[in-house]
Amino acid sequence: MRRKAVLATILTAALFLLAGCGGSAPASRSAAAGGGGATPSGTAGGGGTITLSIYAAGTLVRPFQEIDQAFEASHPGVKIQAQFGGSVKEVKQVTELGQPADIVAVADYSVIPNLMFAKQGSKGFADWYVGFATNAITFVYTDKSKGADRIDASNWYEVLAEPGVQIGRSNPDTDPSGYQTLQMLQLASKYYGQPDLARKVLANAPQANIRDTETELLSALEAGQIDYLAIYESDAKQHGLKFIQLPAQVNLSDAQFSAEYAQAKVQTKNGLLTGKPIVYAVTIPSNAPHPEVARQWVAFLLDKGREVLAKDGFGLPAKPMASDVQKLPEELRGYVEPWPGR
Repeated sequence: MRRKAVLATILTAALFLLAGCGGSAPASRSAAAGGGGATPSGTAGGGGTITLSIYAAGTLVRPFQEIDQAFEASHPGVKIQAQFGGSVKEVKQVTELGQPADIVAVADYSVIPNLMFAKQGSKGFADWYVGFATNAITFVYTDKSKGADRIDASNWYEVLAEPGVQIGRSNPDTDPSGYQTLQMLQLASKYYGQPDLARKVLANAPQANIRDTETELLSALEAGQIDYLAIYESDAKQHGLKFIQLPAQVNLSDAQFSAEYAQAKVQTKNGLLTGKPIVYAVTIPSNAPHPEVARQWVAFLLDKGREVLAKDGFGLPAKPMASDVQKLPEELRGYVEPWPGR
């Protein structure tokens, strides 16, 4: 009898524990399922964690890492997963390969309407963008570079064309700086009255020296494997590299020379691309998994992020510029002005 009483007590306790476990399981599943939601403060609903996915230009690595850390610190429950590379390649990860993205940021604003806006017979992934930073294309070098002791703004194209010089650049089919470099060399040919300038410089920039994004070649430059690298001034300043001070008529940095820039045209796998001022832009894809938190992140970029961008060598428009203010999410409209001339 005593043994039966003990067994009965154990059985009752076991049933109680099983009932307790069964009662808590649905709550756990609910929290996991609710991980994609967000409260207005940006924290994950149900105690889960939101992973915000960002696809961005390779030259945005340093400022975005700092911006992401600050955003995560002020938005508990949000973790950011960022992927960086050539802007064209990163956008195609979303539009052609179906990768889910909450935010897309590119080094040439025209990549967004060209590849993400709806066109006849094609699906649209966005219908607005905001220009948030500017830049200039240049060549960077180190003390190890051939001709480093005598290169300047008046003779750079002669030094870069000398025998034995190795020049790195990015792929014009995957990265804006790739086609912007070619546009810049076209403009330089006209500006300096040197018809063969582009051809002579590019002769020292063979296919072996091309990468999907130019930042992949920074280590090769610093190791002396290449002498010069076509890249943005922001990267030169971030990495403490010497760079050539190209005139504004050539370096794609100044909107007042837009008409001159438009004379430079480059054929790529993505079509014929016309020169224009370098303006970085951001958008939120229409199928973003976490649009509310994405809007909070973009607001953070357009506000507190400006100080970070300036510190890292980017130029800033007087105010971020919206392609179409009426299509912009309402909570972002206070940070922007209409794009000049539109």
